[in-house]
Amino acid sequence: MKKVFPVLVAGAVLTTSGCAGFGRLGEQAGVTTITVATVNNSQMQDMSELIDDFEAAHPDIRVNMLFMEENDLRAAITKDVATGGGQYDVMTVGSYEVPIWGQNGWLRDLTDDLGSDPDYDLDDLIGPIREAASYENRLYAAPFYGESSFLMYRKDIFEELGLQMPDNPTWDEVAQLAEQANAPEEGRAGICMRGKPGWGETGAVLGSMVNTFGGQWYDMEWNATVNTGGFAEATNFYVDLVRNAGEADPVSYGFTECLNLFGQGGAAMWYDATSAAGQLESDDSPVQGEVGYVPAPVVETEQAGWLWSWNLGVNAASTKQEAAAEFVKWATSPEYLQLVGEEQGWSNLPPGTRESTYELPEYQEVSSAYGPLTEQVISEVDPAHPGVLPQPWVGVQYVSIPEFQDVGNQATQAFADAFAGRKTTAEALDEAQRIAERGAAQQRQETGQ
Repeated sequence: MKKVFPVLVAGAVLTTSGCAGFGRLGEQAGVTTITVATVNNSQMQDMSELIDDFEAAHPDIRVNMLFMEENDLRAAITKDVATGGGQYDVMTVGSYEVPIWGQNGWLRDLTDDLGSDPDYDLDDLIGPIREAASYENRLYAAPFYGESSFLMYRKDIFEELGLQMPDNPTWDEVAQLAEQANAPEEGRAGICMRGKPGWGETGAVLGSMVNTFGGQWYDMEWNATVNTGGFAEATNFYVDLVRNAGEADPVSYGFTECLNLFGQGGAAMWYDATSAAGQLESDDSPVQGEVGYVPAPVVETEQAGWLWSWNLGVNAASTKQEAAAEFVKWATSPEYLQLVGEEQGWSNLPPGTRESTYELPEYQEVSSAYGPLTEQVISEVDPAHPGVLPQPWVGVQYVSIPEFQDVGNQATQAFADAFAGRKTTAEALDEAQRIAERGAAQQRQETGQ
């Protein structure tokens, strides 16, 4: 099978100043040291604090964790696997990369490593999350945490304003509520929506909206359809919503900025990842107990949530694959979840990967406001057919081809210009159409279509 190579963004070079290490360097007699390259977020930092437990149970393995910011991580591990460098033994990879890298032979097939241990329980993995980490029904990475998307709103603000959130809102209803709740003179936006460029920032939100508006990036013949139909309608709606009732300077807002704004009372609503709920309901959150959660808003579809997971994969070029696979099995097992709950608190459990997580009484208690809905929306996602029209790829808020990383980044930069008023939305859509057409041409050339 012909290998497909991801587009590397020019200038994305890993430097020692962009990462931080944790663990013990250097080999000891009879001990294998594995290097884990991972994204620098709270869930992975939590893992680093539990490494001693793994090493105590595996005295012949030592773990060196290398933390990087998301863009640096993607650039570093992509370069390593594409060149067969084997610098990293375990890598944190997104659901976008896994099937592409599995097809290329860059990741170890973990199906037998994990499936041979009945305590690991492969069947416990939530269906769409498992599928997103697979290629040709073989698991090429183990899900560490997963998410979909839903709408979050301030129950106290809605009550004060006499507003009612529907159980299953449409985007038109959300826009009306946002305008009613918008109070810039009081320092409150009606809604916070990502405007920061990036296929994983604005692209994630827009992609899920495009599906329910009846649009798509490409048709079944890989013709770009960005500046027409449902895609154009969704983008115009998105830009108008942010301009009319969103946060000021939306181009500066991604997930983290919206989390901070909403968590500090600066927005009445927020559409984003289900994984945000745990932070909003933590003991130190100013809005704990004041947030309501409903499914992603829809237009033409019954469901509109996206699907994403961070997964742990074993580098096929590693010389320490057995030890690496053992670590991956530990870090994504029910045993690990139990350890997190007992050592770090049940609200810190990595969400969205196992059905059994939502059956734990301790987790049910701390996640009662959002846990059942999170499990529901993740289970309902159909990555093969998330919108109205058929698509020649599997993926919800992204197109699972190597070119999409570059296409999505460039297109969302054009949309950022529309948010900022530097371009009209029509001009941004036309520019994004040309970008998407170039990506389709590369896809056809590489696959011989």
